[in-house]
Amino acid sequence: MKKPLLLLATLFTLFACTYPQSSQSSKNQENIDNVASAPIKMGAEATDKYFPLIEGKRMAVLTNQTGMVGDVHLVDMLKHKGFDLVGIFSPEHGFRGTADAGEHISSTVDKKTGIPIWSLYDGKGGKPSTKTMNKFDVLVFDLQDVGLRFYTYYITMARMMDACAEHGKEMIVLDRPNPNGFYVDGPILDMKYKSGVGSLPIPVVHGMTLGELALMINGEKWLPSKRACQLTVIPCENFTSNMKYELPIAPSPNLPNIHAIYLYPSTCLFEGTVMSLGRGTSFPFEVYGHPEFSGADFSFTPRSVAGAKNPPLLNKKCYGVDLRNVPNEYIWENGFNLSYVIDAYNNLDMGDKFFTSFFENLVGVDYIRTMIKEGKTNKEIRAMWQDDVVRFKKQRQPYLLYTKQSD
Repeated sequence: MKKPLLLLATLFTLFACTYPQSSQSSKNQENIDNVASAPIKMGAEATDKYFPLIEGKRMAVLTNQTGMVGDVHLVDMLKHKGFDLVGIFSPEHGFRGTADAGEHISSTVDKKTGIPIWSLYDGKGGKPSTKTMNKFDVLVFDLQDVGLRFYTYYITMARMMDACAEHGKEMIVLDRPNPNGFYVDGPILDMKYKSGVGSLPIPVVHGMTLGELALMINGEKWLPSKRACQLTVIPCENFTSNMKYELPIAPSPNLPNIHAIYLYPSTCLFEGTVMSLGRGTSFPFEVYGHPEFSGADFSFTPRSVAGAKNPPLLNKKCYGVDLRNVPNEYIWENGFNLSYVIDAYNNLDMGDKFFTSFFENLVGVDYIRTMIKEGKTNKEIRAMWQDDVVRFKKQRQPYLLYTKQSD
C-alpha cells in the first residue's frame, strides 16, 4: 500500500518543481476560512425577503439547473406557491444547462410547467425584445457563477439589468456564493478587447458574487444606457467570501467538479491557443495537450460528447499534461497561473502560431502574449497586473456584502 502513496507524492514533488509557487499568490491560502458556523443559506432560500416583492406582480425568472431552493427548483417552487410566473429566461448552456458553450438555443416551453422559455442565446443579441419585456413587471435572477471575467453569466446579468432599466422593470438577484471568491487576480480588462467573454473593466478573477457585482454595475454606471436598474439583492446568509464553497450542481457542462472550477481561471486560456484543454473528455479544464506536444506519457483524445459536440482537436490523439492530481491548495496558492500556457508554448515551439486572436479576449490585455513570446516567466508577467488588483479591490469595496473579505 505504500508504493502508490510514494508515487503520488513523488509525482506532485516533480510537478511543484516544474511550476514554482508565486509568493504574491500565497496569500490566497490565508484568505480561506475552512469552517462555516452554520449552513450557508442561499438568497433563493430567504423567501421572506423577496416573496413580498413579487406578490401580485407578473414575474419572469432567469435561471438554469443550478437554481435550486433546497431540493426543489426555483421555478417549481414559485409555480407551486401560486405566483404569476409568465416566463423563464435561459442563459448560455440553456435552462437545463446541457448545451455547448456559445451554442444557439431556440426558445421553447418548459414541459413540466408549461411556462415559456425565452432563450437569451438564440442569436438575437442577448437582450429580449420590447414585446417580451412588456410581459412581466419583475425579473428574478438566480444563477450559480464561478467568479471569472470570461464566464458569461455576469454578462447576461448585466444585459438584463440594462433591459430592465430601459423598460422600467424591477430586478431581484438571489445571490449565491462564489467558489473562487477568496481572491482577486489578473489584469483588468482593456475595453478595446470587450467581447462576449469579457464586458466589464474587472480582473480575470474578481472575487465577488453576482449580487455584489450587480451592485457594482449599478454604482459604477457600467450599464450601456447609463441608467440605474431598479435592483434588489437578496444576500446569502452564514457566508463570507473567505469560505470554501463546493457547488452541489455543475454550473455548466464542462465544469463538472470543484477541481476543474479552481483550475478554470488558468486553463481556460488554452481556448485562445492551438491546444486542447480536455473538452470532449470526462476531465475538461483539468488537462492540456496537443498532437505534437513532446516528452509526455499522458494522452487523451477529444470526442464529440454532450456539452462538447465539436471540441478542438476532435478525434485527434493529444499528448500533454494531466492536472487532476494537483492539490487544491497548490491551485489556491498560485491563483491565475500562466505557467501552464508558458509550458505548452515552449513545448510546441511554433511562435505566434500558438495563439489565436481569442487569447486577448480571455486575458483582456495585449502584453501577456508579448511577454510569453519574449520568454518572460509567470512571476515576471504577474508583476504587471498587481497595481490592477490593488486598484480594483479599493474600487469594489463599497459593494461587498460579505464581511471578512480580505483586501
